[in-house]
Amino acid sequence: VAAAGASCKGPTSAAGDDQPDVSVVLSAYNQQGDPFMYKEYYSGLKHFIESALDCHRAELSQLFYPLFVHMYLELVYNQHENEAKAFFARFHGDQECYYEDDLRVLSGLSKKEHMQGNETLLDFRTSKFVLRLSRDSYQLLKRHLQERQNNQIWNIVQEHLYIDIFDGMPRSKQQIDAMTGSLAGEARREANKLKVYFGLLKEPEIEVPLDDEDDEGENEEGKPKKKKPKKDSLGSKSKKQDPNAPPQTRIPLPELKDSDKLDKIMNMKEAAKRVRLGPDCLPSICCYTFLNAYQGLTAVDITDDSSLIAGGFADSTVRVWSATPKKLRSVKHSSDLSMIDKEADDVLERIMDEKTSSESKILYGHTGPVYGISFSPDRNYLLSCSEDGTVRLWSLQTFTCLVGYKGHNCPVWDTQFSPYGYYFVSGGYDRVARLWATDHYQPLRIFAGHLADVTCIRFHPNCNYLATGSADRTIRLWDVLSGNCVRIFTGHKGPVHALAFAPNGRYLASGATDGRVLLWDIANGLMVGELKGHTDTVYALRFSRDGEMLASGAKDDTVRLWDSVKAVEDLETDDFTTLTGHINLTENSQELLLGTYMTKSTPIVHLHFSRRNLLLAVGAFNPQ
Repeated sequence: VAAAGASCKGPTSAAGDDQPDVSVVLSAYNQQGDPFMYKEYYSGLKHFIESALDCHRAELSQLFYPLFVHMYLELVYNQHENEAKAFFARFHGDQECYYEDDLRVLSGLSKKEHMQGNETLLDFRTSKFVLRLSRDSYQLLKRHLQERQNNQIWNIVQEHLYIDIFDGMPRSKQQIDAMTGSLAGEARREANKLKVYFGLLKEPEIEVPLDDEDDEGENEEGKPKKKKPKKDSLGSKSKKQDPNAPPQTRIPLPELKDSDKLDKIMNMKEAAKRVRLGPDCLPSICCYTFLNAYQGLTAVDITDDSSLIAGGFADSTVRVWSATPKKLRSVKHSSDLSMIDKEADDVLERIMDEKTSSESKILYGHTGPVYGISFSPDRNYLLSCSEDGTVRLWSLQTFTCLVGYKGHNCPVWDTQFSPYGYYFVSGGYDRVARLWATDHYQPLRIFAGHLADVTCIRFHPNCNYLATGSADRTIRLWDVLSGNCVRIFTGHKGPVHALAFAPNGRYLASGATDGRVLLWDIANGLMVGELKGHTDTVYALRFSRDGEMLASGAKDDTVRLWDSVKAVEDLETDDFTTLTGHINLTENSQELLLGTYMTKSTPIVHLHFSRRNLLLAVGAFNPQ
């Protein structure tokens, strides 16, 4: 046993291996201990941990759950059904409340045959459960198990757990509780050590002409010489290269079209009139409520310029509305287009068919509920993903489906266009995320590693990374170039349903069914904020345009505003915190909460800040 102790820190099987043969995986439970002794082993360890010093007790208590699961599965695998049931009944009440759902699944596995097709269980078995212990706590545990000759537990610790040992003070119960709760334990510290280029790409140089009202006289004389000085909020960002930004050509991005440049100019003009938000200047909130949405509203998106709103519905339709007085029109039929003078200045206006104008359009094509929806940045295309396993690309010129991308053979829960267009991502029930380009039928990258469904997915503002939230209660950050996972964040106690990157690219916010909103520092791979207030699943998160405020919308029918600047300003990220991988989080949710806004009975499913920082919230009225 002593010799084996030396290798305890090293993993015996890599978590990322391809799914091995089921029988081989489960045969690891063959090492027979005496089935009648399992209760003794476990209660012996329980007694030892509960009588340990306070400083070690919190850390060592992390062992309860993984050991309980593996010992139970060993009993089931070796067909000691009655002992397994008695073991479960006696000790399942000792586990942390956030493992309730997992325990419910486990209690249904009482025969060896049940274990064959259960994917979650196979994952639990093949990926080692990660525990973070201080060296002192680890030595204490090792000494106890070796003195007791408690081989059964020691074998499980070596076989199925990965103990990530750090030097320093043991962590407190509060620190551990903030970080634990995922299916595979915490993240290994080296998983969050790789360098991430979180900075923004350099903005292209675009000259902004003077506003019309300023230079009416000059333009007619043909000398629009004066260029309007750009406002610092955007100007300074585009001038110098961000030291943390990736090389401009690291990911090939599409060329800017003339229409994109015009849109950027519009954006800069709007930004000049943007309201600076802060604790003393909260945004106005406009709530769009879908009334009589008997089709079941399942997804919403709003274009960057807030001109169009799209909804995905459970009746498998996608509907697009104009949020401005401008109606939606289709392009004319090809026979009519041939008669148009292509050199005319207003050719883009002439190709539109006035007879088709209406306030909304319905897009038919999916054969299952539509769970995710996303506009392209140039507003020419719309993506939708559905339970039918496809992602569809729709034209907003003709309001027809252009392509159906098939790759996920099961429900696709979310999809999003890249901030630069052309690329998009999707994630689904098959536990992987895929990166696509609009002109390829096959995905360009497949990101595998989550242990359960990929429930939400977001591009980083610089397009070099994407974040995925999963039902395994973790968030991963992936490098688009290599396809590798560069960050793993644990701490949520339920499936993750919302993600949002801060405009500066450094922070990520996440929301889950546990009602907590967590803030992550991508640079150091650390949790830097825990915002408590919502009482139900958080479905929507969005940072304001300059990142000074975070808005969250939830199933509890509220929108909450948080001070995101204050949340991260006092952080001390010294060597110690990065070494041990945790920060002392203060309980300051109440100070950071700037406002709570109730709806009558509308769960909020989407939030959007307009270019002038007006907050738009969207949901379907839910008559009680």
